[in-house]
Amino acid sequence: MAAYSRPALRNLFDDSPTPHIAHPPRTHHRDYYLAADGSFRQSGDGGLGVLIETREGGTVARLAVPDQVPDNNVAEYRALHLGLDVLAEHVHPEARVGVLVDHDDLAANVNRATLATRGDPPHPYRVPRAARHHWRGIRARVARFAELRAARIDSGENPAHPLANTPEQYRGTQVRPAPEALPGEPADLRDEPGTRDRGQEVPPPSRADRHASD
Repeated sequence: MAAYSRPALRNLFDDSPTPHIAHPPRTHHRDYYLAADGSFRQSGDGGLGVLIETREGGTVARLAVPDQVPDNNVAEYRALHLGLDVLAEHVHPEARVGVLVDHDDLAANVNRATLATRGDPPHPYRVPRAARHHWRGIRARVARFAELRAARIDSGENPAHPLANTPEQYRGTQVRPAPEALPGEPADLRDEPGTRDRGQEVPPPSRADRHASD
């Protein structure tokens, strides 16, 4: 059981299963923790929620983005794609990253992709067809970082869940990292809380990262 004086995302990661990958104590020593969630409504309106923290609990990014998606699966992949794009834009590639999602197949696929980067025997991916371009972007980001793995958490415990489900309520509390505040080396970033950027809209994830095949 994790010590609950620790930051919230680190606690959740420490206490949650990482599908397909063993969870030894050294796994817990992440530089960054990223929680992502996507929401979908029958009207077509939805949202993307992302929360990124340092291992000490400093807020790097908090994003709540209204979005239109065809289904819940696409929303989940799209939210993680957005979060990893933001993280990769500002963080050194040697960073160790812990990802938290409440989607079983997405967590499993991320860890299968991690195993593939280590040269382990390939495992088949189960990716919804409509989310495949986002999956290509996610795989490119997974390959970028020195170490990344995903933990599966319950939706009710996911701090990104309210950001995705009611993005309009968080429009005035967006947080994005300022490049000048993030020098690049993981050890230098741990105490940086990020900078507030009120009312800023965040574009959907880039579709340019298509280096990895399905």
